[in-house]
Parts: sequence; C-alpha cells; structure tokens
Amino acid sequence: MNKDDLIAFEEDIAAEFNAGRIPHPVHFSNGNEDALIRIFADVKPDDWVCCSWRSHYQCLLKGVPPADLKAAIMRGESIALCFPEHRIVSSAIVGGILPIAVGLATAIRRAGGRERVHCFLGDMTAETGIAHESMKYAHGYVLPIRFIVEENGLSVCTPVDAVWPVRAGNIPAHRYGYMSKYPHAGSGKRIEF
Repeated sequence: MNKDDLIAFEEDIAAEFNAGRIPHPVHFSNGNEDALIRIFADVKPDDWVCCSWRSHYQCLLKGVPPADLKAAIMRGESIALCFPEHRIVSSAIVGGILPIAVGLATAIRRAGGRERVHCFLGDMTAETGIAHESMKYAHGYVLPIRFIVEENGLSVCTPVDAVWPVRAGNIPAHRYGYMSKYPHAGSGKRIEF
C-alpha cells in the first residue's frame, strides 16, 4: 500500500460520507501518510497494531483488504475497527486502547513470544493519566510495545496547547527521598481497637 493508495481510499470514504451513505461517525486521516509508511516498515505480520478511532490507514498498512475495510466502515464500525485475523484492534474510547495494548504486550512477554505491539494514540490522549500509567507500566516491565503519538495539535477541534499549556513531560517538580522509621500506615506496633 503506497501513499497514493491511502489517499485514494480516504477520498472514496469521504465521498461516501459526504453523499450521506455513511450515517455514522468517521474520523479521517490526512497528511500523515509518509510518517505511517515509515513506521509500518518496522511492523511485522505477527505484530499487533492497536489504534484509536482514526485507524483507516493503519488497517490498510497492516494488510486489511480495502474492500473489507470499506465494508466495515459502511456498517458503522469506522471508529472501532477490529480485524483480529490481521492483528489489529481499535477503540473509540479516549485512552481505551492503551490497557488493551499493554495487556497484549504482557501476554506476549509471559508466553515468551517474539511479536510486538504498536500502539497509536493522539497527542491529547498522550496527556491523560491512563497514557502515563500504561507507558510507565510497559517501561517498568520491559514489555514488547512501542507507543506512537500522532501529533496533529488538536483535541477534536480544540488546540491541545489551549487545554494543556504545559505538557506532562515538561512539568517541573521538586523531588526528594527519605526513609521513615514508620511503615506506610500505623507505627509498626499492632493495636486492637
């Protein structure tokens, strides 16, 4: 699948939507074709691809036949496309794909598998708590997962910087370490009330 094929597919779906033949939510991709083609050069057939609600290009690049993808979109599945036979799943819930991706990566690691998970999320989702928890967990347990943040600077129609003027990775924090003689709760002595 090349850049022209991706663009032609989206233009066809946009024409169907604009003609009123898709009475369901549809999120389009545009302008990220080159970046996705480069990313997918590292995606193997046995790897999993996890996406949010804008996943037409990812499906095509993972090998979903265009006719199957279009049929799913026409049925109203555009924002939650899942093709397990091609190892691609998506979620329409903001951040909802992250725990699924981490779960897949955990299962792969526990089974000793060689496949990887490639998890796509938007820049606004990357600022949520579930994103930070998922990335921290995956990093801490050395899971076979790669998080790909697709930055278009928007959260639906709102500029991300208007919502998050200071991004999580840039928040200054003062940290210090200490040791307490007491446990997390109580004084270390068992008392019955």
